[in-house]
Amino acid sequence: MVKIYVVDTNILLQAPYAINSFEDNLVVLPMVVLEELDHFKKAEGETGANARKVIRYLEQLRQKGDLLKGVALDGGGTLCVEKNFVNVKLSEDLSDEVADNRILKVCVGLSGSRDEQVILVTKDLLLRIKAQILGICAEDFTTDQVLEHENQYSGRSEVYVPEELFKEFKKKGVPADRTYVLGEDGESYVPKLEENQFVILKADQSAKKTQLGRVVNGVIRKLEFRKSAPYGISPRNAGQYFLQEALMQPAEKAPLVIVKGMAGTSKTFYSLAVGLEKLLNHPTGEYRRILVCRPNAQFDDDIGFLPGDEQEKISPLMRPIIDNLEQLIDSSEEERYQDEEELKGKVDEIFGRGIIQAEALNYIRGRSIVKTYLIIDEAQNTTPDQIKGIITRAGKDTKIILLGDPNQIDRPFLDERTNGLSYASEHMKGSPLCWQITMTAQECERSALAMEAVRRL
Repeated sequence: MVKIYVVDTNILLQAPYAINSFEDNLVVLPMVVLEELDHFKKAEGETGANARKVIRYLEQLRQKGDLLKGVALDGGGTLCVEKNFVNVKLSEDLSDEVADNRILKVCVGLSGSRDEQVILVTKDLLLRIKAQILGICAEDFTTDQVLEHENQYSGRSEVYVPEELFKEFKKKGVPADRTYVLGEDGESYVPKLEENQFVILKADQSAKKTQLGRVVNGVIRKLEFRKSAPYGISPRNAGQYFLQEALMQPAEKAPLVIVKGMAGTSKTFYSLAVGLEKLLNHPTGEYRRILVCRPNAQFDDDIGFLPGDEQEKISPLMRPIIDNLEQLIDSSEEERYQDEEELKGKVDEIFGRGIIQAEALNYIRGRSIVKTYLIIDEAQNTTPDQIKGIITRAGKDTKIILLGDPNQIDRPFLDERTNGLSYASEHMKGSPLCWQITMTAQECERSALAMEAVRRL
């Protein structure tokens, strides 16, 4: 039976293609949604771009027919704009001046006048609660959702291997189908290992014997850069060995690296270290520069109103990058902060020479970035549409590194299942061009206090 989906503005601002995601059902846009799209069309960054994209698509549909009567959609189903039900009575507590309540009026009106089930689709949790109170079914937009965080792809696995194969690992590698893991019932089975998945190999007759490897065309091979120390930094745990392997690979072999993990697991620190190694310590000519972008929840709304040029506007967002640079540029913890001016001068020189550049995320739109080591820090605060735009900006010889923690999201209407970082991780799983690693809480190297907080909080 056909259903009626009433779509809220926040769905379209995050996923402008959402209109075509409801199969052969009726999609309804209340008139107030058009008013809100008109309000947002001049907004900075992705919000404004998405609003304009939806408006252009609605104009295409308008040219095909009457939106009030309904127009066939490219993805199946029908779209119509609803301007009626202005006289529907809600509770006195729900003011007509509030846009959300005008959407609720349409839902209540459609429910009373149509036989089809009416479903409100919105990212707004409170609006979903109000809808349920009024007897209206309400749902989130699930097309872009991936698995819960604990079930998402981690890019790593621990497996057992027969002793005789373990001994030959460094010379010949180990076929992935010769490994096994133990299930909850104690029975062994062969795990499904993805291309480029990192592996901790354990000898089945002596679990204390371990080797680190990566899946290459169905065979687990030893790490190529396990003895490297980029910019003087050496790995301290298995996760950092895997991270180093992915970052040190050339862009033509590993153009996309996705790193997930909690704060303190050295995601940004190690990414900068490898970039500086390749541009300063041992210049390979692979990259022209390091480009760092760091989105945040308020970025689109606030950057246009901040004083100064682009660099002055985004400098507060780059403070965590500078903190990491201070540790990398002067590795001596005892002497690092004795001369603050000298340390600041060294950091300023890195930026002044153009070795590292910082840029607003919304300025990447429409560009083709060539021969660049591109770090997107805090990528969990991007939307799936943003992350698609970032990855498709990669030109020849550019390496993109997405860093973030899906459990630390600051942007409204995003969560661990709908953010761009998790979306990219799940959809790029198994690609030979994508290398992934999720750092564990035990691999936090920030401080004793940070580790204690991980254990207790």
